[in-house]
Amino acid sequence: MGRAAERADSADSEGPAWPAPRENPDLVGHEDAEETLLSAYHGGRLGHAWLISGQRGIGKATLAFRFARYIFASDGPAPVDGCRLAVAPEHPVFRRLASGAHADLITIERTVNDKTGRLRSEISVAEARALPRFFATTAAEGGWRIAIIDRLDEMNRFGANALLKTLEEPPDKALILLISSAPGNVLATIRSRCHRLAMRPLDVADLRALLAARFPESGEADNLALARLSNGSPGRAFPLAAAGGIAVYRDMVALLDTLPRIDGAALHRFSDRLARTDNAGLYRAARELLLAWLARMVREAAAGAEGEDVVPGEHALFRRLCAGRGLDPWVEVWDNIGRLFVQADSVNLDKKQVVMSAFTALEKAARG
Repeated sequence: MGRAAERADSADSEGPAWPAPRENPDLVGHEDAEETLLSAYHGGRLGHAWLISGQRGIGKATLAFRFARYIFASDGPAPVDGCRLAVAPEHPVFRRLASGAHADLITIERTVNDKTGRLRSEISVAEARALPRFFATTAAEGGWRIAIIDRLDEMNRFGANALLKTLEEPPDKALILLISSAPGNVLATIRSRCHRLAMRPLDVADLRALLAARFPESGEADNLALARLSNGSPGRAFPLAAAGGIAVYRDMVALLDTLPRIDGAALHRFSDRLARTDNAGLYRAARELLLAWLARMVREAAAGAEGEDVVPGEHALFRRLCAGRGLDPWVEVWDNIGRLFVQADSVNLDKKQVVMSAFTALEKAARG
């Protein structure tokens, strides 16, 4: 189900740089999570539901499909290649899950609205109600039936109620893998019926190695900067790399470095580049990077601790902008710019004007 809505662990990435979770044979940096699932499965402690949580893009859905493949392949020939839950891409089970053709697996996720051609904002109740119908049938292959919900955060309350009924009365050999980036927002009645598995972001070394393997043309400095910008999330790092995000980040910080006054001509050139019709990926990357830059400045100032510069002089700029001002103006401008971007998407505002407006708001905040 929901094949048109597949995405990189819900990260809204595009292109070949980041395979869909059901098609991804690789998972790096999550050996502990794999070991937890393996031990539960072979120790008879699997239960019927697992809530897999962690920040977006770190591999939660990839782990879920990886575990589903392992379970389905366990009764077949040579499913494992010696690496924990890994099933070889040549294995029939891997191919069937990748194509969405396994009758004992259902995926519940946002689908594309036929009228708009865009992903729906939430998992529809119709999608959620498919879950009890699925588990009401006999397993096609006489073994496990598995449901993957990607993501639970996107399910409305009607869908959550339908899910809860299944969790309360699970059939034999049924497994539900629920993916969440905000487990604190999940209904307590759902959380209480699940085993919990919290996944950590990748460390910088693992993420740099993944970037170097997938983007061999990028230099070490760019890969290090991407790893630091992405907070341990391949689902963020890969689309940024594919869109040329590091170059736009350096240009963005150069503009911000002149606050409280930004060079108007340079801002026009920057906005023109992002607004080009063939630069949709770059425009999205720039918006994400700007909000992340503001959030990092506020977070580090509030904690009284500095991370490492992504580009030289970045934290000196943070200190200068926050000195004597307090954090409230920057929290407010972060919120306002985020709302601007949401509004721009909903009414299709001119991209150049959106970018110009965002930087104008930053100028006003810096002037006090």
